[in-house]
Amino acid sequence: MAQASTTQRAKTWRDTLAALRQPKVLLTLLLGFGSGLPFLLTGATFGLWLREAGSSLTAIGYISWVGLAYTFKFLWAPIIDKMDAPLLGFLGRRRGWMALAQILVGGALVGMAVVGPEGGLGPLAWAALLVAFASATQDIVVDAWRIESANGAEELGLLTSAFQLGYRFAILAANSLILFVAEGWGWNGAYAVFGGLMALALAATLFAREPAALKAVSDQAIWTPRGFFDAVVGPFLALLRTHGALALLMLAAISFYRLPDFVMGPMVGPFYADLGLAKATIGSVRLSFGLAGTLIGIAAAGLSALHLGFGRTLLIGAVVGPGSNLAYALLAGYGVSPPAFAAVLFTENFSEGFAGTALVAYMSSLTSIGYTATQYALLSSFFTLLGKSLKGFSGQVVDALQGSHALMEAWQIFFIGTAAMGIPAVLMCAYLLHAARQKARSLSPAAVRSP
Repeated sequence: MAQASTTQRAKTWRDTLAALRQPKVLLTLLLGFGSGLPFLLTGATFGLWLREAGSSLTAIGYISWVGLAYTFKFLWAPIIDKMDAPLLGFLGRRRGWMALAQILVGGALVGMAVVGPEGGLGPLAWAALLVAFASATQDIVVDAWRIESANGAEELGLLTSAFQLGYRFAILAANSLILFVAEGWGWNGAYAVFGGLMALALAATLFAREPAALKAVSDQAIWTPRGFFDAVVGPFLALLRTHGALALLMLAAISFYRLPDFVMGPMVGPFYADLGLAKATIGSVRLSFGLAGTLIGIAAAGLSALHLGFGRTLLIGAVVGPGSNLAYALLAGYGVSPPAFAAVLFTENFSEGFAGTALVAYMSSLTSIGYTATQYALLSSFFTLLGKSLKGFSGQVVDALQGSHALMEAWQIFFIGTAAMGIPAVLMCAYLLHAARQKARSLSPAAVRSP
């Protein structure tokens, strides 16, 4: 029996390694890279650029609200579900929208490079808003393509892990590699280079196949009454029919899940600046310990989902996620040393890699073919809604704390407070897991499998 079990495990690993060589997996990784690249370039990295240019923390916090485009993307997701992209519709509905969004992201990043802080915060903020809007649009359609291209739950998990790996590589590039480029060419030059890197995602789009699942869905013109109802209201009704009253709790849990990370996000770059860390130091540690933490976190989440199920993995991620906030609190309290900084960046990237993969896999499992773009956009909008709304006040909070506390003490209080924001997500995920188990028992009392 033990030998059979060992043989089965070896076969599973061989099958997994074979699946990783599929062109679809590589394309998903590149599309994930394109989705992740703009995120920090209008977030924490953008904040570091603005801080070095002399902007106040309050101004940096307010400008971070350009990221609200990710929160409200569900408003135009029905159009992407039901209409072809202008000019590029010949590529197919999913591929056409992906290509259009990627071109806009790359062009707007170059626009940010041209304007820069020296051109005024107003024009720079408008360019950043265009990046965020186009990036949110790209996320809508790439997520839909990923889910619709998967042949079954196992391949969905594989494509989700590939997407997350590419996404996290882009995050590392946008908060570490860019520092080396900025050291040599300045921030303006660095943003121009990273705008050009969107060509990788565009190439993946051109080589990708239009999902067969999408072709199987009958279309109704969105400008007809029935078509409008089906495009806008249909996805919400389908979600409620499938999950009942628990759908509302799912949306709430998703909304709170990454709240600590979102609220902390705009202040990480300014915190580094206040610590006096050199860009080269930040970049090198991110590329070494940060990369290791990312890879291990994503792998751990994938294995957890495979062996424990989506529900348990989601709960573990809710507990692990705020670890990065607590690590930064320790750094603020005890000072910077090379081992401490390396440990903090490893913890940050591990927790974000694990929690991010767990949440994306869970949300992907909740969607229905025919409404993929809109439903996933709704779920991911709830994922960002609360955090994106509150993070604009983060700089104001730190500024206020500095009025009554020493600089590093103020940072420490801020990071501990943001970590505590993760407690509601832990409680809600625990209840959702309990409810899933109860449902499984009622459907199959003789043979219960953990969700």
